Amino acid sequence: MRMESGMSVEMIRGFVVAIFIGALLGIEREKRIAEKGYGIGGIRTFVLVAESGAVAMCLAQTTGWSWLFAAGLLAVAVLVGGAMTAQARAHPDHAGLTTSAALISAFLLGGLAMQEPPLLAVALAILNSAVMAYRTPLHEMVGRLDRSDLYAGLKLLIATFVVLPLLPNRTVDPWQVLNPYRAWWLVVLISALSMVGYIATRWLGPARGVLTTGVFGGLVSSTAVTMSLARQSRAGDETIASAAAAGIAWAWAVMFGRIGAILLITAPPLFAALWPGLGLSLGVCALAGVFAGRRAVVRAAGEVPLKNPFSLGAAMKFAAMFVGIAALVRLVRGALPGVGLLAAAALAGVTDVDAITLSLAESARRAADPWLAPAVLTAAAANTVVKYGMVAAGGARCVRRMIGWLSAMLIVVLAVAAVASFKGAGG
Repeated sequence: MRMESGMSVEMIRGFVVAIFIGALLGIEREKRIAEKGYGIGGIRTFVLVAESGAVAMCLAQTTGWSWLFAAGLLAVAVLVGGAMTAQARAHPDHAGLTTSAALISAFLLGGLAMQEPPLLAVALAILNSAVMAYRTPLHEMVGRLDRSDLYAGLKLLIATFVVLPLLPNRTVDPWQVLNPYRAWWLVVLISALSMVGYIATRWLGPARGVLTTGVFGGLVSSTAVTMSLARQSRAGDETIASAAAAGIAWAWAVMFGRIGAILLITAPPLFAALWPGLGLSLGVCALAGVFAGRRAVVRAAGEVPLKNPFSLGAAMKFAAMFVGIAALVRLVRGALPGVGLLAAAALAGVTDVDAITLSLAESARRAADPWLAPAVLTAAAANTVVKYGMVAAGGARCVRRMIGWLSAMLIVVLAVAAVASFKGAGG
């Protein structure tokens, strides 16, 4: 960007964006100074620093002297260092690096704003402002996570960004079933979905209500939620039992949402065929949760024994389960097409819905089959029957009644949706 014929529109926009970035970051720091009564940089300081970054980048581009930007950054760092030293002497018990880092970031983002397009600079400025503004919630969230959660997160990152790129993205067996990259990517997907629910549950604390228990607990394991709440329903009166029924219904709703999310990401055509049935099932569960929740006191429903959802051992077991089910599905499709695939889906759905869903989605990527969509719904129906069995065996009477009606409605909805999807696929 040269200034051969005057100032360009892009250059003016860059300076405007830089000033906006400085103001955005400075507003948050100005509020912080008002709370503490002291500080080294408010809105005026941040605007000037961001503008200085834009000027330094502009001069470096127009003159070709790239060292000008580095010199400007060094000057800002020296000024910030001096100000922080003076503040540390005046307030030795309240020394921090957030404002210093924010000022240096404002300078760098001001320079980045002179690049085309400046969207990245704006996005990073918004992110930085949010990180500074949500200081207390972030600290509280970190405080609720223990060392095992940190290790689990690191393992998930290693599995995603270290292990996954090293795996071959092709089938490596004679039966054309095992694709290491694809299998591990699906493991990471399921682990990430579970991690979201787990962290949210830990963030909200132990005194979470029925809705929280069902929604976030269902992201980790709807089976665990069902088993735990059914057992807890026997320990209280009908109000507690109704709360437990609401939590179970919400966990089941999340299960159908999770199936839809998996299919949307891995096999969009299969999702397009199944979204009406999955959406209606989710809606039925949500209505049941609302109905049962109105009869309950919105209070903590007790602790659901949810383990950290990611470990290398669990990931390897899931990968083995996925490959085994994929081989079973491929074998059944060749030997017993049609009804045999439904039987295999029902058998797999007894223990886990995610693995069979991913296997059927993988099959849909290879070739169209009118039996794949009904097989997904068959697995969900089988899993629903198993979880109702847990409620019937360990739940209070009113919970058995509520979840029994819910299970019956779901079986009807899933059966009708399976027939409709089969006919819609030309079966």
